[in-house]
Amino acid sequence: MSNLVAIVGRPNVGKSTLFNRLTETRQAIVDDQAGTTRDRQYGRCEWGSRAFSVVDTGGWVVNSDDVFEEEIRKQVNIAIEEADVVLFLVDIKTGVTDLDQEVAGILRRSKTPVILVANKMDTFDLQYEAAEFYRLGLGDPLCISSANGTNTGDLLDAVVSKLQDKPDAEVEDNIPKFAVVGRPNVGKSSIINAFIGEDRNIVTDIAGTTRDSIYTRYDKFGFDFYLVDTAGIRKKNKVEEDLEFYSVMRSIRSIENSDVCVLMLDATRGIESQDMNIVSLVLRNQKGLVVVVNKWDLIEDKSAKVMASYESAIRSKLAPFTDFPIIFTSAINKQRILKVLECAKEVYQRRSAHVSTGKLNAEMLPLIEAFPPPSIKGKYIKIKYCTQIQGPSVPTFVFFANLPQYVKDPYRRFLENKIRERWDFSGTPINVFIRQK
Repeated sequence: MSNLVAIVGRPNVGKSTLFNRLTETRQAIVDDQAGTTRDRQYGRCEWGSRAFSVVDTGGWVVNSDDVFEEEIRKQVNIAIEEADVVLFLVDIKTGVTDLDQEVAGILRRSKTPVILVANKMDTFDLQYEAAEFYRLGLGDPLCISSANGTNTGDLLDAVVSKLQDKPDAEVEDNIPKFAVVGRPNVGKSSIINAFIGEDRNIVTDIAGTTRDSIYTRYDKFGFDFYLVDTAGIRKKNKVEEDLEFYSVMRSIRSIENSDVCVLMLDATRGIESQDMNIVSLVLRNQKGLVVVVNKWDLIEDKSAKVMASYESAIRSKLAPFTDFPIIFTSAINKQRILKVLECAKEVYQRRSAHVSTGKLNAEMLPLIEAFPPPSIKGKYIKIKYCTQIQGPSVPTFVFFANLPQYVKDPYRRFLENKIRERWDFSGTPINVFIRQK
């Protein structure tokens, strides 16, 4: 099962800087001003043989301390309940504050493993200031500098040591797993009920827990797959939830435990920033994608022109990845729901599609010769051979060149687009690597 690590703490302690360091990206905006991070960030981290998802529970811009503390309390409670390990960041230069003590009080009462991280140790002399954080009652503080990377390797070792290997449910590996993901109130539960509600004796529930995905076997109408669903499993508590944050944390587990993700959109609202966050998670985890525009029955003008404008808007928002099927459905009326399953099955099959080396070279080499990579510093790049690697979970193509280090991302995207034009890989990511010949 997937593992989830949440970064919590008051604003301006370096959560976004640590997030960027762990995920090796510049995805989160970093600034000295407190409250810079408004949208939550979700990323992927690999350390040794382990991989896990990282959630930055970013800061907030507020007008009063009361709202401030309430927002932090909501975020920390959700992170504690959903995450496997919590990184509690404090500022070694500022010391213990009232907000630190309040968050620490919540963390002490939880059963989630917590690592106390004293950040901003930019010089080694500052490590002696960390003794103050023993007051928080969360064990030994681990001193790091997320800005320059000091001791972040030790931090990752500590994280990996606390991640537990969760036993998978008894699921057959050769059967595809489809996950229905999306924002709240877009019809995920409705379409799942439409899938499995006709003849319950064909559906077999496989044991899960309140924290992990539940697999439902679906084998009728010529289909045989597991439906990965996490919606509505968690017990409600008295804390007022941030539904958007909660939904994406749940989506992380669904995405990582699936082969193909069915992204549900609301036809009356279109595609929003949260949908784009979920798509980025799907692509980062290299899963197949099918986009479903639900509640199409509420749209008055259902002409082909309107459908085309919807499709164009969705693809432009999700660019540069635009090669995926889009289906317009009504889960309530059960309109085109079998088409959703057919597309998901086709995307799953494309993930294992293989192009022979002969056909690949016959198509791609003349194209590369006509449109070679741009020369850099007077050096010309020559690609003489290409092949598709067998084995990876998504189609992976390797092009052998004399100077692979000079081939930039735009040309890789050019190669990927030309592969997609000639072979049908709709809905599945493609890896393109340039290697020394």
